[in-house]
Amino acid sequence: MKGVIKWFSRNHVAANSLMLAVLLGGFYTWFQLRKEMFPEVSVDAISIGIPYPNASPEDVEEGVVIPVEEAIADTDGIREINSLAAENMGVVTVMVENGYELREVMDEIRARVDAIDNFAEEAERPVLEEVLLSSQVLSISVSGDVDERSLRTIAEEVRRGLLDFRPAIPTFDIRDPVPWFLSKIRKESRITKVELAGALPYEISIEVSEEKLRQYALTIGDVANAVRRASQDLPGGSVQTAAGEVVIRALGKPDNTWEFGEVAVVTREDGSVVKLKQIATINDGFEDLEMTSSFDDRKTILVNVYRTGQQDTLRIREAITEFLATTRAEIPEGIHLEVWNDTSVFLEGRLSLLKRNGMWGLLLVFLVLALFLRPSLALLVALGIPVSFAGGIWLMPQMEICINMISLFAFILVLGIVVDDAIIVGENVYRRMRNGEDPREAAWRGTHEVGMVVIFGILTTMVAFTPMLGLSGVSGKIWPNIPLVVIPTLMFSLVQSKLVLPAHLALLRRSDPNRRPWLLGRIQRSIALGLERFVSGVYSPFLKLCLRRRYVVLSIFLAVLCMTFGLVKGKWIRSMFFPEVEADLVIARYELPRGVAFSAAQAATERIEKEALKIAESREFVTRDGGPVVRHILASAGVQPFITGFSAGGARSGVHLGEVTMELAPSAERDISSDDIVRQWREQVGSIPSAVELTFVAQAAGGGNAIDLLLTGANQEDLRAAADYLRNKLEGYSGVIDIADTDRPGKRELVFEELTPEGRAAGLRLGEVATQVRKAFYGDEVQRLQRGDNEVKVMVRYPEAERESVENFERMKLRTTQGSIPLTQVVRVKERRGPDTIRRADRNRAIRITADVDYTIGNANEVVRRFKEEALSQLQLNFPSVNYRFEGEQSDQAESVREIGLGFVFALIVMYVLMAIPLKSYLQPLIIMSVIPFGIVGAVLGHVVMRTELSIMSMCGFVALAGVVVNDSLLMVDYVNRKRRTSSNILEAAVSAGAVRFRAILLTSLTTFVGLTPMLMETDMQARFIIPMAISLGFGILFATTITLLLVPSTYVILEDLRMVGRWLTGRRQDPSIQSVEEVTISTVSSDDLVNRL
Repeated sequence: MKGVIKWFSRNHVAANSLMLAVLLGGFYTWFQLRKEMFPEVSVDAISIGIPYPNASPEDVEEGVVIPVEEAIADTDGIREINSLAAENMGVVTVMVENGYELREVMDEIRARVDAIDNFAEEAERPVLEEVLLSSQVLSISVSGDVDERSLRTIAEEVRRGLLDFRPAIPTFDIRDPVPWFLSKIRKESRITKVELAGALPYEISIEVSEEKLRQYALTIGDVANAVRRASQDLPGGSVQTAAGEVVIRALGKPDNTWEFGEVAVVTREDGSVVKLKQIATINDGFEDLEMTSSFDDRKTILVNVYRTGQQDTLRIREAITEFLATTRAEIPEGIHLEVWNDTSVFLEGRLSLLKRNGMWGLLLVFLVLALFLRPSLALLVALGIPVSFAGGIWLMPQMEICINMISLFAFILVLGIVVDDAIIVGENVYRRMRNGEDPREAAWRGTHEVGMVVIFGILTTMVAFTPMLGLSGVSGKIWPNIPLVVIPTLMFSLVQSKLVLPAHLALLRRSDPNRRPWLLGRIQRSIALGLERFVSGVYSPFLKLCLRRRYVVLSIFLAVLCMTFGLVKGKWIRSMFFPEVEADLVIARYELPRGVAFSAAQAATERIEKEALKIAESREFVTRDGGPVVRHILASAGVQPFITGFSAGGARSGVHLGEVTMELAPSAERDISSDDIVRQWREQVGSIPSAVELTFVAQAAGGGNAIDLLLTGANQEDLRAAADYLRNKLEGYSGVIDIADTDRPGKRELVFEELTPEGRAAGLRLGEVATQVRKAFYGDEVQRLQRGDNEVKVMVRYPEAERESVENFERMKLRTTQGSIPLTQVVRVKERRGPDTIRRADRNRAIRITADVDYTIGNANEVVRRFKEEALSQLQLNFPSVNYRFEGEQSDQAESVREIGLGFVFALIVMYVLMAIPLKSYLQPLIIMSVIPFGIVGAVLGHVVMRTELSIMSMCGFVALAGVVVNDSLLMVDYVNRKRRTSSNILEAAVSAGAVRFRAILLTSLTTFVGLTPMLMETDMQARFIIPMAISLGFGILFATTITLLLVPSTYVILEDLRMVGRWLTGRRQDPSIQSVEEVTISTVSSDDLVNRL
């Protein structure tokens, strides 16, 4: 390695070529990387959705959910199976074990599901898909006071226009060539995924009255079969003619109302026919669903635009802006196209936030270096930052990392760390040059002198970030972005400091104390001389005092350590799992009892929307420039388009559901947090009459509900009793809000389970009765037409007027071979209520209890602790058949803490080995690693100073801190070892090491801290969730610097004391290396420097 360093220091062309290659590689790669808010990740889960139209939750459970569960239960690679049986749909969610390939497990599950032969007869084909987190870019609200069909037509035109749109390619302009240049190196930005939301599905409804059926002696099935026979397109083969082959086709499938009306239903013996239009009303419209959505008080349909694959969110937004600029002029008057929930705006704001902090951090790092080193030297050291960053960006595609908030924060995190090795090298070379050595010699000799410290210091820092690679679940998909950015960046910083920097340092002028420098040089020289006077006049005498009272020093620091851990353990410092993430959407969701009239949902939505409008118009809630804090309001009844849970088959829908969503101004433009708006909105709305659930949430990337508990058991009554018991306990805790559970009564049901004697005498079977009833009231699906991009169901059923009351059901006539017979004479009917939804976990019934905590009143971790002690500890005693487990935030917290803890222990072991090898000692690495807990003390005290709660981000900072703080200690211990080779006095070696390495230790710590200072001082609310990690690293490194400069030398000498005691106990000769500390002389010149000056 010595020869390589010397060769590069003498061949600056090779060094600059290497640097230029890295810079160009990073520059080009930056434009190829996609930009997004958060990483798009899978959750290692497979969703199996089975539509079962018009089926109750119990029918769905028995008919489709349980067969799937039993079929896949013993598949290898399954961690857990969760199921949900709702009206019309069953969903089985499979969580895949770590270490298994999701696609292989998915293929095995698909084969088993396809082999199921006992599905309910009317169930549709199962749909398997990998569960992915959403990557929606924005929505376009197509709104206006027009009818549903016109609005739907325009929305579909917008959708097709987006998919067909091609952005204009910039032409070369010498005055502004940048757009043309960027278009050549960036990928094409096509929009490939667009979906409609809040739109009713198309349907052709053929309605035949009971009177017409009796008049023509028909059943619903007869009419459906007639339409089905007439609706076929079939290939008829081909005819070989002399002119060539002629294909024969039969095209008989009707496509519109008139064609359906011409279908012959009855053909009499005399040749006359009864056409469908004579006995039925044919409606070519929409499915019989009740839902409304309004955008800023106008009827709306949302056009959702998604990013797929490697597409760039910001470039997709550019294409949409260009498309809307031309389309708005072409749409009919009265129709509005408005952008809604534009994540690219918030992404741009957050990227600019991080870029701004990064640039300020870079400037501060350079200023610190320029004040303590020569300005030219500082510039060369700081040059390592863009080179290292370019290298890290260059490798991002290989690491499967994109540009997002997490990866950009990783660059800010490593901003001050990445120059540590360059500082150590540069400071060592600078010291040699000040002592008169030629720059060409000082460059490679100084680099080689600290080579071991630099290499192993970088390696220990890399290892410290590895625990974040071992996380599972969603955390395991997001947080590895940090180490996968930091580790390659540090690797390139090592290359730059060992190969490129020496070549640049060799070109510096020889140090001349008689040369009069310019202004900045004079300031730098006075600071450098002042620092040396501080070292010799203040620090070294104080260090001598600490060494003389080394056991007192150790006791003081241990007392501080114990006190800090006591504060954390005693809950004096608040903690939460995930720091608060400022949201840009505020949502109110409600759920009424099943079976209520749609008008009740409309009334609830109107009330919540009314209170939202009051907030929008309030002068208390304004942006910094006085504008309204609420930009848009989307109100829905009968559908919840932003629901985040049960999403198979699209958004949740039902006449008992609704939600109102407020889009807020970007957080950079306001001082009011989304949590403040949520609290005010909740207070204004109060309660909704008869609502079984009403929640107000700030939609962000946080950890979800503070309390998310899953109860499982075989007995539904025991589950219900246990859920009531736990809910009552939660209601007694201060600050607990939005308590809900999933076990709710469903719609009223009319159930017939057996035939009457008359029914059996008529030769009917229960299945035949059920089939006739289903066809009459739900309908008999004849076929599905494809109209462009839309699939249209064709249904035959009773008219709406004969399906709107229980009396219609009771008056229904069944068709038998002997004629018609009233339904009530054939079956015994009873009324009851079924469940709203049925949740299952690992093939048992389950109830999920959720609640949130108002952080202004209570603390989630404290509430959970009390809940465990006071309620869950008694659950097994009171309800032995009921089991429980935490889901959501609490489950993630426990798992993440456990995995980070195990990873941290492993990282400490590897760090110990990496330091033991170069030091050739088993005990000295322990001295170096003793600073780690004290660094955590500084991090905790930093949270106190900044009034910030401890969180999982703080823990990630603790882990990263461990690798950074040991670097300075390694530098100190390495020099003590070097000094001891030329000095018999260990105290002299310890004091001299502190004096000589003071500047390098101070600079590495200061650059790390000032690199993070802009983030620590950031007032933008969006920076809240990443600030805790910056606090841990910044304040931890500052406190650890004090430890390194005082405690490490003291601990080193204490270790020698213990060795002397060991020699005395074993009767060996005493080592005279420890003399009186008063005899120690102080020098800031290393022994190696003295040798080189001779």
